Amino acid sequence: MTPPHDRLREQVDAELARVVREHAGRLTACLVRVLGDFAAAEDLVQDAIETALRRWPIDGIPEHPDAWLLTTARRRGIDLLRRQATYRDKLAQLTGPVPAEPDDWLRLIFTCCHPALPRTAQIALTLRTVCGLTTAQIAAAFLVPEATVSQRITRAKRKITDAGIPYRIPADADLPDRLGQVLTVIYLLFNEGYLTSTGDRSHAPDLAGDAEWLAAQLAWLMPKQPEALGLLALIRLHQARTTARFDPAGNLVPLPDQDRARWDHAAIAEATRLLERAAAHRRPGPYQLQAAIVACHAEAPTWADTDWPQIVVLYDMLLALAPSPVYRLHRAIALRHHPGERGGPRNALADLDDLPPADRKVLERYPLFHATRAELLRALDQPDTARAADERALALTTNPAQQNLLHQRLAWN
Repeated sequence: MTPPHDRLREQVDAELARVVREHAGRLTACLVRVLGDFAAAEDLVQDAIETALRRWPIDGIPEHPDAWLLTTARRRGIDLLRRQATYRDKLAQLTGPVPAEPDDWLRLIFTCCHPALPRTAQIALTLRTVCGLTTAQIAAAFLVPEATVSQRITRAKRKITDAGIPYRIPADADLPDRLGQVLTVIYLLFNEGYLTSTGDRSHAPDLAGDAEWLAAQLAWLMPKQPEALGLLALIRLHQARTTARFDPAGNLVPLPDQDRARWDHAAIAEATRLLERAAAHRRPGPYQLQAAIVACHAEAPTWADTDWPQIVVLYDMLLALAPSPVYRLHRAIALRHHPGERGGPRNALADLDDLPPADRKVLERYPLFHATRAELLRALDQPDTARAADERALALTTNPAQQNLLHQRLAWN
């Protein structure tokens, strides 16, 4: 039997992990707006978390843990400012109320996407420090080793310090230049929530909800940017199908087997109208095209009614705009179901086997690549090679639902 003290410690650890995951980015954003110093705000939040680890097992978990963390961080900030010669103005701001403005979190993401930093470093730094993703989760998103992500973040922080880059909220005129990176951050945050890459959860509705909220804020802030509208449509189309993605036991339900009556068809219609608003600007982009692909799936009454030729065309357009090995993989999946002469499992497998070496190297770390090859090989009556591909996919994924699905496939075949 677990001792009561150990059970309390487990409860504290679990609750604190949840609060940090859901609120650390917002708390940091709130303090940055007051202090104008990102590093200091991040340190204050970290100090508050460490204090919670010491105090909560003794005092109990507070009724409003996120407010407790903010109050503790503010008090620590006041102590630090008292030691500075120019503390008076800042002290007055900290001792007064510090309301979290609706777009604080979003604007902090824009702040982190500073043009002086390499694009990959901007995105990795933002996902780690503002959105709270782990290094492992970011590495899974980029399909690179964890060490690579750690180096990017370390170098970005060092450059900020060495170059004296100010962490200031950018002026409205500067926002469009940083839009691409901000879209990527929100997109990757949603992907991690939609199907987690680490931990014991199959999906993280809190992260997916945060990403949807940020995308909605962005679309409101920049209503004439079609890619912002496209990303919001993409996220909402995915969210509309969430209730059918898992069975009561938490197992992943493949798209062909999902009960489409459980989809939120009103939300799908609303997201489609949002996509039409984006298309009216006549400036197509990757997020609009991805949303159009998801709309093809969402609007099909049955799996058999899916417009695969249209989906392949959309992937061709997507690859022309934004070449990516992951998009190439998804195009092959669509090609496998294409009813014409250019489709079928043999053509889809040939498409994957013809990938450039650099793209193949990237996809070797991606579980879906091997799982897709397994499906294609099995359709071509190559069960032994297919089994090896499924085993490789299983070795790469840490998502419980994906693991269960692959175990089932291996048991059946």
